[in-house]
Amino acid sequence: MKMKFVKSCMALVAAGLLSSSFALAQQSEKAATLDQLLDMVKKSQIAETAEHRQREAEFTRNKANQANLLAQAKATRQAEETRSERLEKVHSDQELQVTAKRTQFNERLGSMRELFGHLTSTAGDLRVATESSLVSAQYPNRGDFLEDLIDKMNSNTKLPTIAEIERLWYEVQREMVEGGRVSKFNGVVIKPNGDRAEQEIVRIGAWNLVSNGQYLSFDGSKIEELPRQPDGYSAGASKLQAANSGLTGVGIDPTGPTGGSLLAALINKESLREQWHHGGLVGYVITGVGVFGVLLGLWRILVLFGLSAKVNAQLKSSKPNTNNPLGRVLKVAEDNPKADNETLELKLEEAVLKERPAIESGLAILKIIAAVAPLLGLLGTVTGMIETFQSITIFGAGDPKNMASGISAALVTTVLGLVVAIPVVLMHTLVNGRAKRIVHVLEEQTAGIIAENAERK
Repeated sequence: MKMKFVKSCMALVAAGLLSSSFALAQQSEKAATLDQLLDMVKKSQIAETAEHRQREAEFTRNKANQANLLAQAKATRQAEETRSERLEKVHSDQELQVTAKRTQFNERLGSMRELFGHLTSTAGDLRVATESSLVSAQYPNRGDFLEDLIDKMNSNTKLPTIAEIERLWYEVQREMVEGGRVSKFNGVVIKPNGDRAEQEIVRIGAWNLVSNGQYLSFDGSKIEELPRQPDGYSAGASKLQAANSGLTGVGIDPTGPTGGSLLAALINKESLREQWHHGGLVGYVITGVGVFGVLLGLWRILVLFGLSAKVNAQLKSSKPNTNNPLGRVLKVAEDNPKADNETLELKLEEAVLKERPAIESGLAILKIIAAVAPLLGLLGTVTGMIETFQSITIFGAGDPKNMASGISAALVTTVLGLVVAIPVVLMHTLVNGRAKRIVHVLEEQTAGIIAENAERK
């Protein structure tokens, strides 16, 4: 305190000297003669002495105030120390009382603690179950009281009421009963495009939700329509919603309370069209070639069946008809009744040769398509594996999804090549057999005509 006071005095003295020097400098500018300047200096010394006395008195008063504040602080500290000792004693006494009360509480609680343990475990399990159970979609907020119930059973100062314990028992029983019941209720359904619609919902136990023939999902807070529906199950869901009693066949997923692995697998299963698109450009080429081959094969089968019918009709007729190959060949024989055997044989062979290209038309193309389709599938397989190895080079082999597109393209193109080749080979065999049969009839009839002509000659 003394050092602070001395420093304060020295600072004030310095400030006074500076102010005096500044005042003398200003007065020297105003004084016209030395006498006037001397008189001014004398007056300023008197004023400064009074000002210094005033400052000293102020310092004295401040010193006295500081001494009073110090005394008050010491008194306050002493009072707080006394209060702290008293509170410590009270705390010690109360701690002993708390320990005694806790011991008494545990003795009186007895077997109730084990009961509360079972209740706490049951309440915890029920809370987890109600958060994801489809029953909560129909009866929301039924597990809100469980948090408070668990806190009370774990607290040393609170106890659950009989009504709360009975409600826990009721909710457990309701979850079991509703899990085996099919019921209808109205709720808000979120569509895949984000729209909300209030509609009738059918809850199938604790397994699935359906509405308007569509399967729904429930995440504990909102009901959403699945963006993709499992194929082949919408009809059963619609019949179930329209039914009021009796048995109705419907597909359910028993692997999860909100639609488990089976439903997810059905949803994620790609359709034939999606799998076809995995083939890429090579798959599109194979498809185009296959469509062309199948159409060509069907057209040639129809044409040859028509020719076969006309040839069979010509075999039963003695008069040549130029609307079929056999009739045109017989017409040549009829137009040359006086020709020798060699000439007639050459003319008939010429007629058969003229008919043969039309009969065997398309066979070469079908044969080429049947051979090229598997080669195109092999090409797609190679390009797909190249894409797979590129994905492995970039992303590594840790994530199979990065390789799935290349492998899918490889397999799909192979399948497409085989799918195209197999029916085209069958069609080629059928068309070739039908064409050979017609040509065989022409050659057989030609040989018969030549033999008859030789006998006549």
